[in-house]
Amino acid sequence: MSGPRIVEVGPRDGLQNEATLLPPEIRAELVDRLAACGLTYIETGAFVSPKWVPAMAGSAEVFAAVKRRPGVTYAALTPNLQGFGAALAAKATEVAVFASASESFSLKNINCSIADSLERFVPVMDAASTAGLQVRGYVSCVLGCPYEGAVDPGKVAGVAAALTQAGCYEISLGDTIGVGTAAAARALVLRVSRDIPAAQLAVHVHDTYGQALANIAACLDLGIASIDTSVAGLGGCPYAKGATGNVATEDVVYFLQSQGLARQLDLPGLAQTGGWISSQLARANASRAGRAILSKAGSGEVAAHGEP
Repeated sequence: MSGPRIVEVGPRDGLQNEATLLPPEIRAELVDRLAACGLTYIETGAFVSPKWVPAMAGSAEVFAAVKRRPGVTYAALTPNLQGFGAALAAKATEVAVFASASESFSLKNINCSIADSLERFVPVMDAASTAGLQVRGYVSCVLGCPYEGAVDPGKVAGVAAALTQAGCYEISLGDTIGVGTAAAARALVLRVSRDIPAAQLAVHVHDTYGQALANIAACLDLGIASIDTSVAGLGGCPYAKGATGNVATEDVVYFLQSQGLARQLDLPGLAQTGGWISSQLARANASRAGRAILSKAGSGEVAAHGEP
């Protein structure tokens, strides 16, 4: 059994919120290492203004340097038509757009209302359809907003439905500030799946309060399509003070493999990759499973062996 697909967001969502800026060649090597571990969907970069997201400058160079493997999706975030054109030129194999379930967060994050953000995506969706590229949709602040507090699940469902109707094949539900609990996460997926099949939903959880794995476990039997993860727990949110990174890929894979899922993924290799990228960033490795595997192996640069 393979279970939900792992969507690796570290090279984009993770790195864009790290203090250390990495050159394109290191970012491309990260993507290659992750693909070598068996991951089949990797967010490779974002075509956004380097003024606002300096960590994603040079994404075209990253796409050019990656050693592409058959069967691997190399995706790009493209918030507007200009970004989509750059992604197409870079030969991204899929693109993503994003909206918020919170008006306040939308205004702070992208300087427009939710309705306006959805309207901006129309030409991107049209261009993607013409080019034959699938579009994935993100909804942020689904379990809480740093400015508004609790978010109505019905509002999340409305934004998710709008993105689906616009043409997104999958909707990633993002707990941007990591305040969700297992009960809240499960209730949200159940609510949204009344309008959108669970097989078109993904969960994207941050681990601010240490609840990410519990939230994933609570949704696992609902038939969700994907789980977004970030190697070594890279990331955060510049608009959400104190928000930690995405749930670590290594921790999720360790958990899934204990359930007989995701056996096709190389967990020791992921742990080694997490240790390597953490050293490149001069930061602590946020993956508990990754650190344990590397410690057992004796070094952050030595591959671990054996079952988790």
